[in-house]
Amino acid sequence: MTASPSPVIETERLILRRPTPEDQAGSIAFMMSDRSQFVGGPMTRHKAWFAFASELGHWEIHGYGSFAVTVRGDDTCLGLIGPWFPGGWPEHEIGWLIWPEAEGTGFAYEAALATRAWAYRELGWQTAVSYIDPGNTRSIALAERLGAVRDDAAPRGVDAEDLVYRHPAPGEL
Repeated sequence: MTASPSPVIETERLILRRPTPEDQAGSIAFMMSDRSQFVGGPMTRHKAWFAFASELGHWEIHGYGSFAVTVRGDDTCLGLIGPWFPGGWPEHEIGWLIWPEAEGTGFAYEAALATRAWAYRELGWQTAVSYIDPGNTRSIALAERLGAVRDDAAPRGVDAEDLVYRHPAPGEL
């Protein structure tokens, strides 16, 4: 199932919208930094550009994807969070990338809750996982805060070493 071309999700503090080409600077800077070590980085500028382009392409192909996280009243993208299911992925994922300036604000938690609810409601997902590098303690803590539990029986993503955290089903929320 696909969503409308430009859905917007509003939370108490955030506006979550489809990413635009104008959001690439923050994404590229993140993917080139050491903070991206758990998601395939640090990357060269060239590879970081392609990683961001895949975010835009996911929306074009599926009609949904990670949402650009912005604070109400400021359209600056602070991260990319939401439903993700690229070619070859074994399960629907709720993923997150949050830029360093937004860490510790609770924005990732707020955005992940909202986008998961949206994926269940609008896309009809009945389950979702998050693939997390075993060394990424911040992401593991966020997954657990969201109520996700480690599912060692689940199929792995692209990286066979990743842990799989299964989110509560829609009826369990």
